[in-house]
Amino acid sequence: MTLTSRAVQIAQHGGPEQLKIAMVTVGDPGPGEIRIRHKAVGLNFIDVYQRSGLYQLPMPLNLGMEASGVVEAVGEGVTHLKVGDRAAYASQPPGSYCEVRVMPAKCVCKLPDAISFETGAAMMLKGLTAQYLLKKVRPVEGLEPGDHVLFHAAAGGVGQIVCQWAKSLGLQLIGTAGSDAKCELAKANGAAFAINYSKEDFAARVKEITGGKGVKVVYDSVGKDTWDKSLDCLRPFGLMASFGNASGPVPPFAPGSLAGKGSLYVTRQTLFTHIATRESTQAMANDLFDVVVSGKVKINIDQTYPLEQIQQAHIDLEARNTTGCTILTL
Repeated sequence: MTLTSRAVQIAQHGGPEQLKIAMVTVGDPGPGEIRIRHKAVGLNFIDVYQRSGLYQLPMPLNLGMEASGVVEAVGEGVTHLKVGDRAAYASQPPGSYCEVRVMPAKCVCKLPDAISFETGAAMMLKGLTAQYLLKKVRPVEGLEPGDHVLFHAAAGGVGQIVCQWAKSLGLQLIGTAGSDAKCELAKANGAAFAINYSKEDFAARVKEITGGKGVKVVYDSVGKDTWDKSLDCLRPFGLMASFGNASGPVPPFAPGSLAGKGSLYVTRQTLFTHIATRESTQAMANDLFDVVVSGKVKINIDQTYPLEQIQQAHIDLEARNTTGCTILTL
């Protein structure tokens, strides 16, 4: 069977103006694949990196990394999904900005009935990122209830999930954001403290909050603008966990500088290493589904755009005019 689908494509790297809606043909799934008809699609900063060329990918490129929908067809060897299943995913290769697609099945998970398609589309990439950060990317001395952690961009999609989840784990999360309103949003979602880094020296404030000790771990998706001061926020043997580049990539630095700051650890993480297998993807998704269904974490969808307004959605995301999660409707 061959279908047609609207899909957002770019023919070359560049600004939001490169995003165009095209009609594409979609066939049947091959071995290890499914065909899924989307109900809602998630928007993420990694989409901006791929569009701009920070992450280089072959052209033409269909964009989008997460969505939810209904399984229409199942290829040979796929046993965890069947036709008619409600499903959601965060997955490579890109291509979720569309109505229907064929894709690898290994990162697609059955969506619990208690979770709506809209929430499913908004939560997978951000929620699985929150899961691996809090559960797998831990300082060498571990994390215990009462420990301080620093999280940048705490009012964003990943940030709001991490704020809530960290609170449920008993952590004292210090969130940063670029406005007073976003700081209040972080605190409303469970941050113990919030720092407006456009007004305050966040490193000095972190030392004040922690009585001069510093935090065990910094989770940083901002990159260039926050890197140096983030290192100054860490206690000895602390972990600098970089997982994004919203302000640009971190410039080269001398590893020897980590010694003088307290024998620090540094890691650069990506979700796709963590969800490389069917088993790890499902285990992480089950943890995420449980915390959402329990009510400990609420997925806040603060912006919704029709697919036709994809250029504006990217403009708003890059300008940091968004909070929480953003979805595209079809």
